[in-house]
Parts: sequence; structure tokens; C-alpha cells
Amino acid sequence: MTDLSVSPIEEINAAIEDYNPFNSAAIDKVQSVWGKGFPDLNTLNAHASQKVLEVIKQVKTSPDSKDKVATLVVTGDIGSGKTQLIGRLRRRVIGDGSAVFIYANTGKYGDLNLLRHQFLQTLVENLARVGSQEVTQWQEVAAAMANASNSSGQKTAAATIVKNFDKAYAKALQNNQNLLKKLSSQILKIKPDADPYILRAILWTLSEMYAPYAIEWLAGNELDQETANSMGLPTNAGKTSQEQEAEALGNIQQILRLVSDHKPVLICFDELETQGILSEDGFTKAQVIVRLIKDLYDNLEQSGIGKGIVMLTVMFWPTWNTEISFNIYQTGTGGSVRDRLSTATQGKPITLKPLDSQSLVDLVALWLQKELYEPRGLKPHDPVYPFTESQLRDIGKNKLTVREALDWCANNYRPNVPISLEERFKRAVKSSNEADIGDYLEDNDKIADALYFGFEQLIGETLEGETETGQKLRQLTIERVDTDIQVVNSKATPKNLSNQGYINFKVVGNEDNKNFVIGVAVIQKSNAAALGAGLKRLTAYERFGLTRGCLVRSKNKKINKTTKAYKLLEELTSQAKGGEWAYLEAEQIRPLIDLYTIYQNCETYQLNQEQVAEFSKPQILDNQLLREILSDPSGEIDSETIEDEELFGTLFDESSGDDTDNDDDLNDLFVA
Repeated sequence: MTDLSVSPIEEINAAIEDYNPFNSAAIDKVQSVWGKGFPDLNTLNAHASQKVLEVIKQVKTSPDSKDKVATLVVTGDIGSGKTQLIGRLRRRVIGDGSAVFIYANTGKYGDLNLLRHQFLQTLVENLARVGSQEVTQWQEVAAAMANASNSSGQKTAAATIVKNFDKAYAKALQNNQNLLKKLSSQILKIKPDADPYILRAILWTLSEMYAPYAIEWLAGNELDQETANSMGLPTNAGKTSQEQEAEALGNIQQILRLVSDHKPVLICFDELETQGILSEDGFTKAQVIVRLIKDLYDNLEQSGIGKGIVMLTVMFWPTWNTEISFNIYQTGTGGSVRDRLSTATQGKPITLKPLDSQSLVDLVALWLQKELYEPRGLKPHDPVYPFTESQLRDIGKNKLTVREALDWCANNYRPNVPISLEERFKRAVKSSNEADIGDYLEDNDKIADALYFGFEQLIGETLEGETETGQKLRQLTIERVDTDIQVVNSKATPKNLSNQGYINFKVVGNEDNKNFVIGVAVIQKSNAAALGAGLKRLTAYERFGLTRGCLVRSKNKKINKTTKAYKLLEELTSQAKGGEWAYLEAEQIRPLIDLYTIYQNCETYQLNQEQVAEFSKPQILDNQLLREILSDPSGEIDSETIEDEELFGTLFDESSGDDTDNDDDLNDLFVA
């Protein structure tokens, strides 16, 4: 008798032939923390995640301020699930709103002598991610502050306050009142020790228009003078990197104290291991980061209403056993470092465990269910098919790490049926399309790498025709793509202007028998100062050997007319310069990112880079963003990309009226 609750084996085999869910495990690593993440077997290393959650509760409820900052260490082998554990904790504390979450991926940190400033930027960027209340974590904190200042005692949802803010601010201006100034004044009465500028910047995150600028300022980055004036903040201009580093710890302390008044803060440090990189005083990255954690532990102060801070550090066991436990003692940085790194466990790390036979069976069943069968509406006759339980139990005796187990599954997943190279490529594209790659439209480097890859595949090809915007390509050929942007004419103005990574690469070629050199700069930051710095270089044609400059940026990243960045954009797109703003759209850049990801991970799909490049070329030839960058610019600036500055022009004008006589403007914030 046929079991009607089970899908036909033909449909299941077709799905298995079409998609290998275990391949994606080799692609997405760090992004899984804030993204969708991999299927998570909650019973795996539950002892570690449960301990962290227990410590969060302890610091929140402790009546003693000295017990409100706690630290833990988790150690494990390569691929043992350290980052997966962090992802689990993120989903848990964001899901139930029990803590603010910060993920410090220190693998991105470059100069170890500027670690505090880099961590400040990490802190600010993570707080700009969506939290448990459908707004950013910054906005949750700002809304909690606003609610605390509400004399009626009413508590309004953070999303409502965010929705109301700009409208309430504009209405207050019409009444000659200054909403933000009044709001910050009220909160400073409750929090007299708060830095007034940091407090003001946090409140600005409630504004749809000014939140990006507030976040840039909180991260220690420079604002242009006009924007800073309108927000009532210093510009942060003219500071050396050493001055930024010196100020960073104090700013971190201020921010964490204000945030932890709202709810507990969980900070997770990951990716400590980097070979061959040392600080000026000879310490490894892991040791420098540990010193940062020690400094934070020693200096973080909690108020009576503070909800506590927990710092979790994950690392390989050899790192803990040699670089931390041994070398730090030998180099004289203090015998208390290890204890301060794991106060919640008396100086002992929590160790992740390898898989056993049962956990391997459960893990494989979960991956197949979540990644293969459930999305396709299939019900297999065996939850671990196309494997067998006995096969998996036998493999599980080897005490594999999670990554080793998933690699084994990827390599042994498909029936032994010959598959053409083209079919492997198609499956790779489908797998990449379905992968969660995080907020890629905000990742300048990822976008630039994908564009560079695309242009490389066009070298030697002849392009012609019209783009989607009606611009022309006339017998255009790319000769090379350069990432090493050298100064061509040191005497050219502006003097002493180096690239500093703003121009990502140059495309060199020939069109209608005329040579061209296009400088391409991907700038997604809203900060007008950073945008202006990039445009300043894009317009320095003689200095960098360009014939045209191209800004790659989303259309919704508007530019304020009052800023220097706008004036430079006008110069770039003028008839004299002939440059352009190529609008970045998800549907045009995502395919390039997917193809570049496949190119980087070609062995996962049993392909080589030459094969990936060959199969990718038809899509790349037809990519409209690449064609737009290469085409003759229109010389026009779309009015939709320009920001109207009038609404916020008089902010913090000392003649704007009495901020204490009337509370009607504040009440407008809390209208549901």
C-alpha cells in the first residue's frame, strides 16, 4: 500500500539532483550572524548558549553595580560552530527582546594600533541594525529615552515615535520651537552624567532624514560643516587617527552606559586569529583584542538603573592556551587578563563539543528539512535521505566538527550520476541566488569586488548598443582593469591628494578609436563628508590619470544641496568633466555578486575559475550596470536624488524661541 503522506521518490530525487543544501555551508560564514543563518540544532552545544543567557539574566537583576559587567570565553576547534553559536544567541536575544546585540567581527580590523576606534565603529554599526521592535537598536534606545521624558508617563511604541519624529519636528519649527533641543534637555535632567552631544546624536537616529548622519558622527567620522550645524553637533573634523583612538574608549563607555540603561547588552567578539599581524608593541591581534576587553571591563560603569553588559569572546583553543593563557603572562601585560576575560566562569573557558553519532543524525535531518524538503513542500520517506541513519552514525564515531560533517555531506550528497559542467554552473547560480548574503547594498567592498570581476570578464569584448537609459556604447573595448590607483601627475591640483581607497579601480579601454580611463568609486555611505572626499578624487582627473569619473551609488542615497558633496557632483557631471552617477540597483548588482561568489568558491561546485568565467560571460555582457558605467553619460542629475534642506535649516538656531513654555510639540511624538 502506498503511503500518501510521503512524496513520490521521483520528485525527491529530482530535488536532490537540482540542489545540494550543504554546498552553501562553504560560502556564508560571518553573514550568518545577522542574516538568516544556517539551520541551527539547538541541542548542539546548548551548554554554552544556555550559560550566556543565564549570565545576561544575572547582570540584569543584580542589585550590585560591580556585578553588572560580566565576561565569558568559548573555545573550540576550527569549524566547531563558534560563529553559529553567536548567530543562535543573536536570534534569541533579538527575537525575545531580552538584550541589545553587538557582533564584533574583528577579522575586519586592520590597524591593531587603532583598535578602540575600530570597535567604536563596530558598536555603532551594529546598533544601526534592526532590533526586536521593527526599528533599529539605536531607535529603540532613543525611543526609550523619549518615553522616559514624557511627563504623562505614557509609553509609546518605538516604531510610532520614529514615524512621528520628522513630522513633529517640522511642526515644532513652525511654532518657533526646537523639538530635539527640548527633548535632549528633558533627558539630561534624568541622565545628568550623559555626554550631551552623544545623547543628541542618539536622539537624531529617530529622524528618517538625519539618522545616517547621526550614525556616522557616533562612529567618530567627520560631518560636513553644514550638516553638523543643522544637527547641533561638532564636525569631528581635523582629528588625527591617534586623536580618534584616544577619544574612542570614552565614547564607547558613554554609549554602552546609555544603551544598557535600556536593556542588557551582549557583545560577541569573533575572528580573533590573524597570522602575521602584530601591533607596534609586538602583540598579536588576539592579545590586543583581549587587552581591549580588559580595558572595557575595568572602565565600564553601570548606573543604578543599568541592565548590565556581557562580553563573550570566542576563539580557537590554541589561541586561549598559548597566546592568552601563556604569552600574556610572559609579556607582562598582567596576570589578571585571563580572569577578567572570563569572570562568569572563574577564568575557565566554555569548550564546544564535537558531534557524536546522534547529533550528526539530527543535524543532517535538520539541514535537509529546512534547506531542501520544506521549501519545496516535500515529505521524504526517510528524514536523512539520500543518506542512511546507519551511515551517519558510523561517520559520527569520528567526532567530527560541524564544518567537517557538513563538508562530508556536501561531498557525498549526490547519487553517482554524471553531471555536465554547464549544469553544475546552473546549480551553483541557483544556490548563490538563494543564499542570504546580508545587507550587501551597504557593503562598498563587496559591490566593488563584484564590479571589478564583471569588468575583467569583458576584457577584449566589443560592446555596442543602447543602455536602459538610452545612453550609447559605440564599438567599445576594455583593455584592462587596474586596482592600483597611482598619482599620475604629482604637480596637479589639489596637492597632496592621495586616493585612500575611494576610487576602487580604473577601467581602461578604447571607444571610437579614442582611449578612455574611467575611475569607478562605490560610495554607499550617507555621510556627506565621506561622499565629498570620494567625489573630490573622482574629479581629480589629471592627478589620477582619468578621462572620466563614475560614482556608483543607490538612487535613494540622496545628497543635500547645501553640502560640498553636491557641488562636487555638479562638477563631476558637468560638460567639462563628463562624469556620471551610475545608480546602483539590487537586481543589477546581486547577479554580479553571485557570479563572483561562485568564482571564488568554484571548487565547491566541482568547477574551476576558467569554467566559471566562461559560463558567466553571457550574463555579464548583458549586465546593465556595467554598461551604464561604460556608456556616454547624460550629464544630468536626477532631481529625485537631491535632498530638500529647507525643513531642517533652522535647527538649534538660538533665536528659535523658548523651548520650555509649551510641551505640545513633545506630545506630538507620542500620538499613536
